[in-house]
Amino acid sequence: MTTRPMPAWLSDAILYQIYPQSFADSDGDGIGDLPGITERLDHLAWLGINTVWINPCFASPFRDGGYDVADYFTVDPRYGTNDDLVRLVDAARRRGLRVLVDLVPGHTSDRHPWFLASAEDADDHRYIWSDRRADGFVPSPGSRPGFYKPNFFDCQPALNFGYARTDPAEPWRQPVDAEGPRANRAALREIMGYWLERGVSGFRVDMAASLVKDDPGLAETCRLWGGMRDWIDRAHPDAVMLSEWGEPHLSVPAGFHADFFLHFVGRSMRSLWDNGSGMSSAGWEDGPCYFDADGSGSMTEFLEAWRTAQEAIGDRGHGVLPTANHDFNRLACGPRAPEQLGAAFAFLLTWPTLPAIYFGDEIGMRFLPGLPDTEGSTLEPTNNRAGSRTPMQWDDSPNAGFSAAPADRLYLPLDPDPARPTVAAQRADEGSLLHLVRRLVALRSSVPALGSRGGTEILGSGYPLVYRRGDRHLVVVNPRRDPARLDLAGVRAGRVLEARGVEIRADGAGGAKIRADGFSYGIFEE
Repeated sequence: MTTRPMPAWLSDAILYQIYPQSFADSDGDGIGDLPGITERLDHLAWLGINTVWINPCFASPFRDGGYDVADYFTVDPRYGTNDDLVRLVDAARRRGLRVLVDLVPGHTSDRHPWFLASAEDADDHRYIWSDRRADGFVPSPGSRPGFYKPNFFDCQPALNFGYARTDPAEPWRQPVDAEGPRANRAALREIMGYWLERGVSGFRVDMAASLVKDDPGLAETCRLWGGMRDWIDRAHPDAVMLSEWGEPHLSVPAGFHADFFLHFVGRSMRSLWDNGSGMSSAGWEDGPCYFDADGSGSMTEFLEAWRTAQEAIGDRGHGVLPTANHDFNRLACGPRAPEQLGAAFAFLLTWPTLPAIYFGDEIGMRFLPGLPDTEGSTLEPTNNRAGSRTPMQWDDSPNAGFSAAPADRLYLPLDPDPARPTVAAQRADEGSLLHLVRRLVALRSSVPALGSRGGTEILGSGYPLVYRRGDRHLVVVNPRRDPARLDLAGVRAGRVLEARGVEIRADGAGGAKIRADGFSYGIFEE
């Protein structure tokens, strides 16, 4: 097993994802921006976060929320300037925070100068062009005859990183070492180098598995990213790449430092959080989730995926487990009540994956159904991502402190509930979810056994979920409404580090009797 150098800071990372258009608006235009994020960094520092991932903030026509990039080297004016991003990174570092930016390597906007030039030049191979309409190809918008291959929406033409399998009858299937793929790999290094030299600590890589086409087993895709990792290790050894891939057992050995468990790859993440409310897709397999009040879910699917990843990764990297993201339902979705969220965070922040908190989940912001399609947010009638992208709720001032713009000019509507959670209200309440998350973050940061490098022994995988971290830290989680009990040998009743509704009593025979109320959690030192 090849061991690559690993930046020491990543193993202790607690990530926080910011959707920039929805976090904080500094100039009153109704859209969040980079100076707004800078002004709110003290919230993240107070919470104990140490790593921030910002969704794409680069020049774009915003037909897919910024994932249609028109210039990789320029911040979009609605967010500010390149200097604003550098100032944000510097201000974050002074507070002990690292900043990751989103990298979209598989496609550009159809407004990118590269594509506009390629659509006029039949000798340009930066994109994938066919002289006839092949499956999924889109007619050329320029004087160049033929059709181009999109990578997601039609407005996102796929950059040409080659095909793993070529075919003389389909000449657009260029090999991975052809001129176009070589130029794109060089451009990718140039883009990453540009922002790393300006202080960012790395990248979350969008659709990382999509680059090489017709790639059985993703062998060529893995080789491509392995080459990028070799370059990162040489040129920027303290930087990291985190992939949107959803298969850590493939992506991390290939070269990524970490990979996210994702809602659209298997059911591992959805088997934890997806209660059947909010967004859904015809391609998603239905089933109950473990963190649901009725207690009909199972940890089996997640644990199998996690074990598979751990066996393949070893100490070469990490899986990342998010509360939610800009493409999936928030934790507070549908009937899931605020009192259910504590158990979810107790699990997230004591499990050996790297935790990622989606902005607003720390206060229990709700997924909002029924919003308008906004910048390509709707993928299918039942899957409108806008519900997870609504503005951050800071306080009880107009627009919840997000923006001074008129309400009808906000990027998306706010949660209309007068009782919507806010940062200010929960800061003032020591019993709030926000304070619990802060204590759990501090606990993970101060107790190495609860972090990514501590051992994990699963003692009970039903209700309650019980596991030991390291040699003597016990975690009990019961996310259902009904109480749960478990008798375990070799477990000692110990000091309470953080608990709500969990009691452990010695059984007189060297073991313990665990009683967990509904929606309870407990972290103990044996």
